[in-house]
Amino acid sequence: MFSRLFAPRATAHAHCDLPCGVYDPAQARIEAESVKATQEKYQANEDQHFRARAIIIKEQRAEAVKHHISVLWSDYFKAPHFEKYPQLHQLINDTLKAASATKASTDPATGQALLDLIAEVDKIFWETKQA
Repeated sequence: MFSRLFAPRATAHAHCDLPCGVYDPAQARIEAESVKATQEKYQANEDQHFRARAIIIKEQRAEAVKHHISVLWSDYFKAPHFEKYPQLHQLINDTLKAASATKASTDPATGQALLDLIAEVDKIFWETKQA
């Protein structure tokens, strides 16, 4: 009796955790810009303490990039997106790997490569939002 009394009367279905307006690759891009800027500041400064702090910040920001891209991949992009953009899985994987590469490097070129990949994700994301 109690199970019928407290059973849901309707089942809700959603294609994402929250309304889609909360997803945006801009979050990843901002973090990646911070990664690249930190790499540039690292290169321009010889102080060992500054460089140690720069590495910590760079790695934190790179991890944030990975988080934002992973959330897009797992929560926003759905089967129809992957069907329309068959390169999307590989692009996401390449972007995550590029974020990891920035953690292993102080070369701003790795930060730029990450930004370039995020721009590709961003392009596809906004195309899907128009559909």
